[in-house]
Amino acid sequence: MNSVTNIGRNGIQDWIIQRVSAYVLALYTVFLLGFFISTDVDYQSWSALFDQAWFRIFTLLTLLSIAGHAWVGLWTVSTDYIKSAGQRMLFQAVVVLAIFVYVVWGIQIIWGL
Repeated sequence: MNSVTNIGRNGIQDWIIQRVSAYVLALYTVFLLGFFISTDVDYQSWSALFDQAWFRIFTLLTLLSIAGHAWVGLWTVSTDYIKSAGQRMLFQAVVVLAIFVYVVWGIQIIWGL
């Protein structure tokens, strides 16, 4: 049975989304750890970092990776553990709405819209 609510058309695509997004999240985490360790972080240094377009793009990519990673993971968990189709669709709708709100809110924060 094919589900229309998963991101990929099959499990391999979902697996790739999980792995690629995990690498992006790991790279972002390592970068931020390095930044915090090597920089005396204050408002000016933090603001200077976010003034750079490459870092805003990297942050946006990370935000989208969190969204994709969360969706695939929560879709998998919901299809495994929520047996009632109605409850599962309600749960997935709430998750999609929350992810959408967080992505839009994150874009507003990153790009100052």
